[in-house]
Amino acid sequence: MRPALFLAPILALALGQTLYLPLDDRPPNLAPCAWGPVLCPPREAYRGPEGADAGRLRAWLLATPGQRLVASLDVLAYGGLLQSRHLPLAPEDALARLLPLLSWKVRHGGEVYLFGVIPRWDATFRERNLQVLKALAPWAGLRGVYLEAVWDDAVRGSPAPREAALLPYPSRPGADEAGQVLLLRASRPGLKVAVVYETPALARQVTPYEGLPLEETVARLLGSAAARPTALEEGPDLVLYVYGGKSPRQAALDLLRLMARHPVALADLSRVNRGDPGLMAYLQGLGLYGRLFAYAAWGTPANNLGSALAQGGLFLGDREGRLLRLAEAYFGYWWGEVGRPWVRARFPEPLPEGAGEVAALWPHLVLEGRRVVLRRVAFPWKRAFEAWPEWDLAPTSWGGELLE
Repeated sequence: MRPALFLAPILALALGQTLYLPLDDRPPNLAPCAWGPVLCPPREAYRGPEGADAGRLRAWLLATPGQRLVASLDVLAYGGLLQSRHLPLAPEDALARLLPLLSWKVRHGGEVYLFGVIPRWDATFRERNLQVLKALAPWAGLRGVYLEAVWDDAVRGSPAPREAALLPYPSRPGADEAGQVLLLRASRPGLKVAVVYETPALARQVTPYEGLPLEETVARLLGSAAARPTALEEGPDLVLYVYGGKSPRQAALDLLRLMARHPVALADLSRVNRGDPGLMAYLQGLGLYGRLFAYAAWGTPANNLGSALAQGGLFLGDREGRLLRLAEAYFGYWWGEVGRPWVRARFPEPLPEGAGEVAALWPHLVLEGRRVVLRRVAFPWKRAFEAWPEWDLAPTSWGGELLE
């Protein structure tokens, strides 16, 4: 995935000198490092399944000034999300590894936005991680510091929602999209967002991996982003359309109506880690996909909601950036629907280099007259769950959307 050739002036002005420490180097977490004016640690500090070099991250942090800092607690304390589940480390040692965050604030004076993960049910050191999150409660009262907890994969019966309720600072479902959402909070607080559900019943549905009614997840997500819930008739900056998979035809009609008046971000919650091919067929057939301001279908419901909201809000007024994000999002859809199943059916893990042959299956995708050319698919984690695309947006002489 290549950074935009031209930094969007609107986004640059909003973000200023913003430092970003991703949770790890899986695509949803690391992607903002290629989005423009966000300063990230050296790529070599993130080492895939081995975990990040936390010492190198801390050294980079203390040496780098900025107006804002968006950072994962788990990458500094444990080396990343996977490592946080099983790395043996005393709670006091984990807390000591986080102190450079306060040192950065004292030294550089910028605003700090932090998120820590309430671990999922099978983590070896769940109690240790919870103890660390509870010990950080005083940080939430510091001026210029925002702290929240996100919970990771809360399957039915998971204790995560109950544990989150015991923390004296905000919490919500989701993890891998948290960095994107806090970047939105840092750059566009007060964004006016209208939420439209495919059906009224969807708002009351308890979604997989969340443990909450969807409308509560959405409310907490808007709180994370410092967004203002707004009615459609009040002129929102962005509409977040939440699709549950009931009727792709009706959803397409809803989107046509909404797009006539508002910028729309689409969160496809029809399936976990995969989008709805029926809805995508309507989006492509009606020429709607390229008119979206964001699309997400790559993860859990909270992942998709957060990504769609964050990217839709961050790239308002930035056509080039919006198209690049839509290309990335389509790759996420295609990977879940075509790429991942194809690779898993043919190659064992850890994946060999030959798995990159999957790039030959990429469809002819055109967004507003720009053809999305997939050059290569890489697997830094040597597994099929996630993949990194390398692609270009090439000019084309016609304005179609997709030909299979």
